Amino acid sequence: MSKRLEFDALVVGGGIAGLQSALDLADQDFKVAIVEKDATIGGKMIRLSKVFPTLDCSSCITTPKMAAAAHHENITIFTYCDMQSLVRNGNSISAAVRQKSRFVDAEKCIGCRQCEYQCPVYVSDPEQGGFSARKAIYIPFSNALPQLALLDVENCTLCGKCAKVCPTQAVNYFQEPEDFIIEANTAILATGFELTPIENKQQYGEGKIPNVITALQMERLLAPHGPYNRVLRPADGMEPDSIAYIQCAGSRDKSMGVSYCSRVCCMYAIKQAMLLSGALPLADIAIYYMDIRAFGKGYEQFFQNAMAMGIEFVKGKVATISEGENGGVRLHYESQEDGGGVTSAEHDLVVLSLGMVPDWNPQGCCSVSCGSDGFIETVKPKIAPTLTDMEGVFVAGAAAGPKDIVDSIVEAGAAAMEASKYLTTLNRAVKAVA
Repeated sequence: MSKRLEFDALVVGGGIAGLQSALDLADQDFKVAIVEKDATIGGKMIRLSKVFPTLDCSSCITTPKMAAAAHHENITIFTYCDMQSLVRNGNSISAAVRQKSRFVDAEKCIGCRQCEYQCPVYVSDPEQGGFSARKAIYIPFSNALPQLALLDVENCTLCGKCAKVCPTQAVNYFQEPEDFIIEANTAILATGFELTPIENKQQYGEGKIPNVITALQMERLLAPHGPYNRVLRPADGMEPDSIAYIQCAGSRDKSMGVSYCSRVCCMYAIKQAMLLSGALPLADIAIYYMDIRAFGKGYEQFFQNAMAMGIEFVKGKVATISEGENGGVRLHYESQEDGGGVTSAEHDLVVLSLGMVPDWNPQGCCSVSCGSDGFIETVKPKIAPTLTDMEGVFVAGAAAGPKDIVDSIVEAGAAAMEASKYLTTLNRAVKAVA
């Protein structure tokens, strides 16, 4: 029989929105459980270099919140877990959770990384955009929380070296998944987003052209703790002299099933272009766009600053991408300037500004409704943007639709407030009956 754990609130997702919601509730003395599918909390934000439009350090903002949640007496964090179901059960919400096998005992592991140092197997590291390697047993990154090792069984050779060197005998090759139930009175869905798959864009090479990368991969190249400590072309390790960004590479595109605007792509491309201007001052940087959407506070000025720095903005829709000479990338696009017409240009490195799609599909798991775009639907988007159609369940951040970090944090606070009001009302009703 699955063990049952009781909390006041359940937060599904440990990204910036989930962390903010959990901290706001925990500071009100509510007992909160965070369930995260990845091996560490922090979400997408901890993987970014800087944030727009202030160009503040992303890790400097996220890491304190991660640490605050990890050490808060009212917060319990469950990482590397899958949500099996989330159903209403009377006045409470019952969530069936599966703890996936780390093949490392979380209670014994001390995060010393001795297993990682001894492992002889190297595999591509998705945390670094696939540009560098990690071991088959590893801790995702230096400031990951919790600091627990994870064994990649698909690439493990079962040589036994990690188990032999572990000082606490934490490695367990036979560890099974563990199922448990979380009982809570309210829940906040902060499941975040994923990028549109580059493999779905046949016209852009389906991810097979070596010097065509995604914007998230560029974040790793720009990060101070990135794979190369500088920006290099993945194909040959050379510094690019010409870099192009293609906007709406995964948004406003019916061929990919993403007809909506993802809102953040323009600004993060401009942010990266400005950072590249500092890292590669002699490089030519161009942004190919249909229109620039600078809707937030300071965003228009951010755009103007980029133009003043010499970043070229080319109004035109890129139709196809092909390999050029000497590892270059050739763009074929329809210009919307100077009379228009189909033309082409060649660059050393091309970055695709991919859009945002839902990271979690609640179908078959819980009864909350989703819109035609797949994001969780809110019943009163204008006056209650966190309210779902499932009683006691609220939504925060990009789980409800594409949005930037500022809006995600604001909505996370709003979701926590709504959840707090719901808990207070519920507690009063219980006391009145008693």
